Amino acid sequence: MATTLKRLLRNEVFKTVVVVGLIPILVASFWFGLPRVLNTEMFPVFTVISGSMCIPSGECAPFSHAFERTLHIGDLLVIQGVDAKYLKTDYPNSDIIVFRNPQIAVNDPHANIVHRIIDVVEVNGTLYFHTKGDGNNYPNVWPQTPTTNNRDKWHSAADDPNSTYDGAISQDYVYGKVVMRIPWIGLLAMQFQKNSIIPAIIGVIIILFIIYTFILPLIKKKSAPTFINTTSAI
Repeated sequence: MATTLKRLLRNEVFKTVVVVGLIPILVASFWFGLPRVLNTEMFPVFTVISGSMCIPSGECAPFSHAFERTLHIGDLLVIQGVDAKYLKTDYPNSDIIVFRNPQIAVNDPHANIVHRIIDVVEVNGTLYFHTKGDGNNYPNVWPQTPTTNNRDKWHSAADDPNSTYDGAISQDYVYGKVVMRIPWIGLLAMQFQKNSIIPAIIGVIIILFIIYTFILPLIKKKSAPTFINTTSAI
């Protein structure tokens, strides 16, 4: 058994099959495992597609002020699911959260909202969070305390009247809080959504890399001529 295993480990075809087989396993582990690790219902890597968190709203180009304390279109965010009672509500130092607009279907990318918590109210044991985009309603922008008229007004889902309260979003619709921001990387994901040919090109590049790295060396090795030493001993 040990001898057979050693032979397999030395076999180039076997090693190629193992490497190629590991790629989808690693991708699947990342895709399904990361939400468990970060305790989120949605995939915890989120691309900012709206300028509502930019100050002033919508006027921050993706490549400007990349490391300021605000979010830009094209930022890649990592979110973590937490118990709602541990979310920071001390505006302007409160948490930025990702939640679902209750009036939009869950599978619609525009249903996911990333805004900052303004304050919280508890109704019948459920927490409801008042929110606002940092750059919305200029000039009343973060860190100025928003007035009642300048905060978000979310409306309840038709099938769930408890999804909101006085414009505040229920804790049951909150996916998690933002724990990391990576500038610019999300622009690639946005291009993938707009242009389906880009993922295809990347897939072709990966396949060509596998062929060049693993398959061609095997073919060359098998097709290499074998030289017989015909020199006679004197």
